[in-house]
Amino acid sequence: MKKRRLGWTGVELTTIGLGTWAMGGGGWKYSWGPQDDRKSVDTIRRACDLGVNWVDTAAVYGLGHSEEVLGRALKELREKPFIATKCGRTWDRQGEIWSELKKETIRTEIDSSLQRLQVEVIDLYQIHWPEPDEALEEAWGVVADAVKSGKIRYAGMCNCSVGHLKRISELHPVASLQVPYSVLRRDIEHEILRFCGENNIGVVVYSPMQKGLLTGQFSKEMVDHLPNDDHRHRDPMFQEPKLTSVLRTVEGLRSIAQRRGRTVGELSIAWCLRRPEITSAIVGARHPAQIEETAPGGDWELSAEDVAAVDNVLAVR
Repeated sequence: MKKRRLGWTGVELTTIGLGTWAMGGGGWKYSWGPQDDRKSVDTIRRACDLGVNWVDTAAVYGLGHSEEVLGRALKELREKPFIATKCGRTWDRQGEIWSELKKETIRTEIDSSLQRLQVEVIDLYQIHWPEPDEALEEAWGVVADAVKSGKIRYAGMCNCSVGHLKRISELHPVASLQVPYSVLRRDIEHEILRFCGENNIGVVVYSPMQKGLLTGQFSKEMVDHLPNDDHRHRDPMFQEPKLTSVLRTVEGLRSIAQRRGRTVGELSIAWCLRRPEITSAIVGARHPAQIEETAPGGDWELSAEDVAAVDNVLAVR
């Protein structure tokens, strides 16, 4: 699989990274429904077999469970992939989740993630959300100290603005920014990609298939039959009137993909990667067949004709 450099770090990441949000399992506020841990481990192993060299997770996914599952999978791999995780979302015994960026909390989160992942060093440690805003520098300082002490290799941000990046860059270099991006959600094109490109900050994007809508396999009936605890029931794109518009767009993309002997999912991933500022796209999977279906999108370089065809589809949304 093709690789791109992550900003100034020198790290070469594959253009596909495996996302493990759904591997956190069911029973928490942002779950994707029940998940079998053995299937999760097998999916991580299969992704690595296919050449994917990095995995993204977060402490809050499954309230620690996704990190635990990834730690279990690492024990079964001959070669450890590059591991990225996140902090800044904490929870109590009742499963209530809130934002927290205090020094003491971040220090505890770092050690807890190391323990759950069963690693000595976290390759990329990211602040999940810059909330509360006034505590961002405090949290970033703790992450920077952990880089200096050797617990973390690189420090990154998620879901933040250019203003946030400018503020924290004065304290410690930002290795990467993780943000949402898809044909249905293009706001990072206005300012963030240009800033990161000019400042050599790596960009990794999540939800390139918009939580499954851009796989080409979703229908209104499938949405109705999602598990009760699947957070997508609360996502406006999975509700009317947006859902009908999204599915119409998917049909337009399907005709483009089929002309190339590809899937809508592959097209959606390749379209994100057409931007040179983007290092990698995080692709979630819950069983091996899913990553087998989508991974080829990381090696597809769209032609100018393909890009123009996608633009034409999006112009009539």
